[in-house]
Amino acid sequence: MPKRKVGIISCSGEELAEGTVSRVATRWVLERLRQEQTVTLCLPLFLAGGKEERAFAKFFPTIAVDGCPKLCAARATAAYSAEPAARIVVSEIAARYPDLKPESRRRLGPGGEELARRVAEEIAARVDQILAQPTRAKLVRLGEMAQPEPAQAPQDDAEPTAVCSCQGGGVPAKVVLVAGSPVSILALEPIMQQLVALGDGADGELRNKLLEMVKVYNPIPTEQEGLYAEALWREFLAYRHSGGDR
Repeated sequence: MPKRKVGIISCSGEELAEGTVSRVATRWVLERLRQEQTVTLCLPLFLAGGKEERAFAKFFPTIAVDGCPKLCAARATAAYSAEPAARIVVSEIAARYPDLKPESRRRLGPGGEELARRVAEEIAARVDQILAQPTRAKLVRLGEMAQPEPAQAPQDDAEPTAVCSCQGGGVPAKVVLVAGSPVSILALEPIMQQLVALGDGADGELRNKLLEMVKVYNPIPTEQEGLYAEALWREFLAYRHSGGDR
């Protein structure tokens, strides 16, 4: 399995300065405090049905960083993938430091920057706590994996991100030979880990589950499903035989 990381999903709202603080704090964690342990997930892409964003949050721990009690990031993560491992609300942290006030939504100023630093330190502490816990496979029923797609996504915020799950270091992809041709399959190893964790089952049932789970995150031509099923099953048998440590 690839190195375990924590995904950080920050608020995309622009109505409140706390939303800006959440994004600045997230960037500090990604760029300065926990570069090797974290990736960022784009909330607008997540809401729009971004498969790589949702795949990461389905299989790996996440931290939702919201600006206000509306908890848009936390609720979206829970609705479309899995419950966040931790929730951080900037307005709650700001209440503990009443002297640290952002100047505006666009300009944080010294007080807002110090507040962002405090939030970043709390995010980093949560990352350490999560990674210190033993890895546990998330068991997901097939019916839970195909969630309805929202009609629209909110506009993306102007804040750049350091490392996105779709730009390396996020959801792992594995190259599989399908009818002799190499094909990159997103999230294959975490999916195989789930199937092993589900326990024994008839091979035919497991084979069908494997294909259906892979199809959630990877486009597979209908006419080639048989070829993919054979290749995926071959990979799974080797993975299971190795004890899930390849």
